[in-house]
Order: sequence, then structure tokens, then C-alpha cells
Amino acid sequence: MTSVEVKTLPMADRRAVGGPVARGLLAAWFAVALAAWIAAAAVLVGGADDLGAGIFLAPDVVLAVHLVALGALPFAVAGASFHLLPVMLRNDLPSQRALWVALVLLLGGFAVAAGLEHWRPELVWPGAAAVAAGLAIVLAELGVLVARAPRGRMLVASRAGVALSCVHVVAALVVGAVLFGHGISSLELLLIHLHVALVGWIALLIVTVGRTLAPMLALAPAAPRRAWPADELALAAGLWLLVGGLAAHERWPTFAGGVAVVLALGRFVLFMARTARARRGPLEAPLAHLLAGGVCLAEAAVAGLVAAAGGGGGRLVVAYVVLLLVGWAGGVVVGHVGKLLSLSLWVWWPPGPRPKQAELHPRRLGVVEAAVFFAAVQALAAGVLAGSGATVRAGAVALLVSAVLAAAGAAWTWRQRPS
Repeated sequence: MTSVEVKTLPMADRRAVGGPVARGLLAAWFAVALAAWIAAAAVLVGGADDLGAGIFLAPDVVLAVHLVALGALPFAVAGASFHLLPVMLRNDLPSQRALWVALVLLLGGFAVAAGLEHWRPELVWPGAAAVAAGLAIVLAELGVLVARAPRGRMLVASRAGVALSCVHVVAALVVGAVLFGHGISSLELLLIHLHVALVGWIALLIVTVGRTLAPMLALAPAAPRRAWPADELALAAGLWLLVGGLAAHERWPTFAGGVAVVLALGRFVLFMARTARARRGPLEAPLAHLLAGGVCLAEAAVAGLVAAAGGGGGRLVVAYVVLLLVGWAGGVVVGHVGKLLSLSLWVWWPPGPRPKQAELHPRRLGVVEAAVFFAAVQALAAGVLAGSGATVRAGAVALLVSAVLAAAGAAWTWRQRPS
């Protein structure tokens, strides 16, 4: 009898592309993000009178800002990146165990936020060291993803966009350390810190990932293929022109950089609007938050350009920060948490019958949360501009309600996991 030699195919026991992180790890990162989001909104309720008076550096306002900037945003963005980027860049994260270590270290951001509230170096510096160590792990993991992304094959996320976003995270952390070390004596340096973080990190990553993710979640036509990441590069170039103008105390480079940033982000917002019109499914929270964020971004663009041209005064700058930090960055990022968690449950469902993915996410609750959130941000910005503590407080309460709804939706999704 002739013997038959059996060979194992190279990819028989592995994915042909990268896979998302384990659902438990993703849930842990998202749980911290949502807890920080709720805490920030609760603190803001107490700081409403100060924010309404335009006192952006009041203790409660500073604490709320950094609970978002060092809590909600990094944990939600990192978790989303661990779920999406391995698939988009077609290779696996090096070590999921290291990401548990990074999660613990990044909890130092809460110590930094508490220390900044009352300017306590004994809390800020140890917390910042922990954050830097955790961030180094996260960036190393993402850097490996970028380096290993196959050349000559179609990728649905730009390597350049991901890499530039990582660079801007480091730059924002360094500028933040300089700010604390020397005291906030320069409005320009504070604005550099803000824009590098919110435009260079958050907005750039949203543009990089969103052109693929938004149509996918909305069941809409995909974005057209492109030869090079023009939008990401234009956004980064505009950001650094703006930063250079701020650093040199020159108004017109700052204004020109702002215009370039607005044009780059405007293209993305228009793409989101086309995606919403072409969707084949019902409206869900991620797209609702992208649309709400687009409106807040347009409002922030007007406020920012007027301020860059020398008009509007301090209240306009504070309203600009509210619209950019809360309405755009916070809303878009946190608005995806519940949906991505449901995708993770669906991907890791055990063999056998599985529910439809839509059944794992409370769509109506998510849309209501997005509507409450949008109303909250509008009230916050209007209260700041009008100098009304009562209006700011109403907006903060609505923001707290929306945060609780977002957490409730994610908790409901988590309970649907198989036992």
C-alpha cells in the first residue's frame, strides 16, 4: 500500500490576519474609561459656577478635564486600538499580558489628575512616572503592529496615521510635564499641549480609523481606495503650523494652521455625513456620536478661528475647549465603547450558534444617550459663553446622565456574554 504524506498548512492553526484582544482585557480597559467619564461629569457638576465664570483653572474644572484627558480618553482609545488595529494592520499584538501591566500603570493618571487639582507634586510626579511607563508599553505594542504591517497588501488603516498619532501622544505628555514643572504661566504652551493631544492624537487617530470603521458599522459603502494618506498628512502638517505659530507668538501662522486643520477635519466630517445618508441600517450610537461630534467640531472651528484672529476674549477660548475636548474627542471616543464591546463578544463567541451582532448592543439606549450627550455639550458651551453657572450646571447634569446611560449600555452588553 502506498503511504500518503500529510503536511500541515502554515496557516491551519492561525489567523490569516491579526485578531482583536481577548474580550476580558478589552472590557477592563473600557470599564476604567467609563468610570473616569462618569467621574469627570460628576466633578463638573460641582465646578459649574467656576466654569460658567470662565475660570478654566479652577480646581474642579482642572480635575474634570484631566479625568477625561488621563482617564476616559487614553483607556477608551487604547482599548479600541487593541480591538481594531490588529485586524486593520493585518498582524497580532506582541503580548496581551503586557497590556494588563500597562492598564495598571496607566491608573497613575488618576493620581496625576488629583495632584493637578490642588497642585501637589507628591501625587503628580509618581503618577506621571507610572503613566509614562504604561504608555511606553502601549506604544511599543502599537509600534510593532505598524512595523509588521505587510507591505504590498491592502491595509484599511494608514500606517502613517497610526505612527503619527503615537508620536503626538509622546509630545503631549512631554509638553504637559513641562507645563507642570514650570507652572502654567504661558497660555500658548497650554494651547500647544491641548492641540497636540486633541488634534494630533485623538483627531488624527479618529480620521485614520474612522474612514473604515464608520462605513462598516453603518452598513454603508466603504471609503474609496487611495494611494497615500493625504488627509492624515494634511492634518498633521496643519497642526504643526498651528503649534509653530503659538510657540512663536505669531497670529497669522497660528490662524493658517488652524484653517488647515479645519479643512482636513472638515473633509472627514463631510464623509461621515455621506456615510449617514448612505447607511443601510438604523442609526446607532457610534454614527450618532460622530455626527454630533462633527457639529461640535464645526462650532469649535468657528470659535477657534475667531480666537486665533484675536477676537472673542477668554470665554470664547473656554467654550472652544469644551466643544473640542468634550463634544468632539470625548463624545466620539466614548460613543464607540459599547458597540466595540459587543463586537468583541461576537468575535469571541464559542463555536456553535451565535446571536446576531445587533442583538448584543442596546441600539435605542445608545441613540438616546447620544442625544442627551449632544444637548449637554450645547448647554455647557452656551453657559460658558453667557457666563451662566446655572446653564453650565444643567449641561453638566445632562452629561452625567449620558455617561451613566453609556455605562448602563455597556454593562447590558457585557451581561449577554456566553457563560
